[in-house]
Amino acid sequence: MTSFTPHTRDLIQVLSGYGKLILMLIALSLGTATNDLNASPEEDVKTVAALDTKYQAAVKSNDAATMDQILADDFVLVTGRGKVSRKADLIESARKKEVAYERQDEEPGTQKVRVWGDTAVVTALLWIKAVQGGKPADYKLWFSDTYVRTAAGWRYVFGQASLPLPQAESK
Repeated sequence: MTSFTPHTRDLIQVLSGYGKLILMLIALSLGTATNDLNASPEEDVKTVAALDTKYQAAVKSNDAATMDQILADDFVLVTGRGKVSRKADLIESARKKEVAYERQDEEPGTQKVRVWGDTAVVTALLWIKAVQGGKPADYKLWFSDTYVRTAAGWRYVFGQASLPLPQAESK
């Protein structure tokens, strides 16, 4: 049998106490990290809807920090004309304030969120009224935004935007 000095026994007790604390912290952080994984489909719909609305507001105000938090690192946007933009492109544009938005808003009642496990797709009609490069723009388009649940929460991974709608169709 191993014999420990009183000092060594005290040290073992202190370390084992820290070990319990560390295990409790790990358990709590795992519980928090998996909280989203245990969300109901209805909760997921609400979470993703709010996140997409938050993203549209961040674009409107050129809030690069919020956009950076929501966009996945490998994010891709494809426009109706086939232009491909990556996360870095959108963040840089927001930082430079290349577009001054008067409107960048989903039309009320058009947002629809569909969730399949760890993937969600948001569709909505978006009204954009802005000035870019000195040129005014005022149009509506349909978009589909795809979100994926990650260990860090929902992230916007892929967006597809239609061509601007003809004025008569967008009212």
